[in-house]
Amino acid sequence: MKLIQLIPIFIAAALPAGAQATEGKPKAIEQPQAQEGRVWTMEQCMAYAVEHSTAVRTTRLEAKTAKQEQAAAMAEFFPSVAAQTAGQYSWGRNIDPETNTYNNVTTFGNSYGLYASVTLFDGGRTINRWKQAKVTRQAALNSVQRQSDDKAIEVMMAFVDVVYYNGAVKISQEKLETSRAMQHLTEVQEELGIKGLPDVATAKSQTAADEYTLVHNQNLYNQALLTLATAMNLPTAEPLQADTALQAIMPEIGIDNPAEIYAYAIHNDPTAIDAKYAVEKQKLAYRISQGELWPTISLEGGVSTSYYKTLNSEYEAPSFGSQFKNNRGEYIYASLRIPLFSNLSSISSIKRSRNQLEAAKLQQEETLRKLYNDIAQAVMDRDGFAMEIASLSNKADADALAYILNSRKYAEGLLSLIDLQLSANTLYQSRLDLLQRRMLYVLKDKLVNYYKGIPLINE
Repeated sequence: MKLIQLIPIFIAAALPAGAQATEGKPKAIEQPQAQEGRVWTMEQCMAYAVEHSTAVRTTRLEAKTAKQEQAAAMAEFFPSVAAQTAGQYSWGRNIDPETNTYNNVTTFGNSYGLYASVTLFDGGRTINRWKQAKVTRQAALNSVQRQSDDKAIEVMMAFVDVVYYNGAVKISQEKLETSRAMQHLTEVQEELGIKGLPDVATAKSQTAADEYTLVHNQNLYNQALLTLATAMNLPTAEPLQADTALQAIMPEIGIDNPAEIYAYAIHNDPTAIDAKYAVEKQKLAYRISQGELWPTISLEGGVSTSYYKTLNSEYEAPSFGSQFKNNRGEYIYASLRIPLFSNLSSISSIKRSRNQLEAAKLQQEETLRKLYNDIAQAVMDRDGFAMEIASLSNKADADALAYILNSRKYAEGLLSLIDLQLSANTLYQSRLDLLQRRMLYVLKDKLVNYYKGIPLINE
């Protein structure tokens, strides 16, 4: 049993028979009751938030769009095929196609054609555009993971705040109950002539301060609940109760090497991967701009035919079938397009792409440098908090024992009320500090495991 649990028992035992430690307790100051309904664990909150995140769903749609853009880039490798037909009805003065002389007749004609063209060489622009679309799709899929991780971390931090303030409310409630009991004891002793009115006033002042602290922590707890529900995109009408098992976590000092974690994270962390894809896309954009200076070779072929008939002439035109067959013609040709001058736009595009590539490389270096710093800081903080928790646990136990002994001295008239309040405040602060370090340890331990490749959400 924790020594702090003995404090209310000792205070109650020090009171006169029949005295109630909670006498005069205002009804407005009560320990918050847990809302009925589902108890959410941290991982359940993170999973729900990722599933219902608007940003994550939007990124998934962007990934689907990138897939279609990749398919469109792949289609540029295939020939383009087109069919064409036209009809013409003419009257009045026109040219006889057989004699090439003017006449004044009414005619009808139509034509049919089928054409195909394919680019044989374009300086690598087509294949580089396809590669760029492929990298863009991979980057979009990575963005989905990055957005999911960012949302999970946001919810994790909000969840830890909820657990912390929940514990702070409980600690404040226990301190308030102890202060009320001490106030009642002081009032009884004042009636017996052992204590004076200044002692009673001091005790009431401490009780009022503890009531304020409880109300303040309760407000912070409610705000933390709202922040968590907002991060989860949880309907406000649905009750939210967080699992507080994290308050009793027992940390261990790890033996992780930041350099080893970084060696893994550089190839697997979504932020590092995103920076790598940004460089690859700029490399391909640079090659595409360079391709504008190369010649373009294309091949095109087609087949066409026509039908012609004079409507107001005694001449009987050949049948549609015979004309369709006899008027048919085929062609094939290759073209070479050599860019000579384009108002320097190609040169400007190459220089701009080269500058953007260098900027992407610099951004990648900065991203990886920050990643290593974040990993080293997370490992250092986690191990530091683990050591602080061990020290603070001993301090909290010692402060609890000191407060019990000081309470006994005060009941016997050997200690002033101010000294007792200082002892109580020291114990209160020790417990809050211990709770805070536990919560910070949870955050840093999760982050270290995340950098090591352990998912934030274990399905």
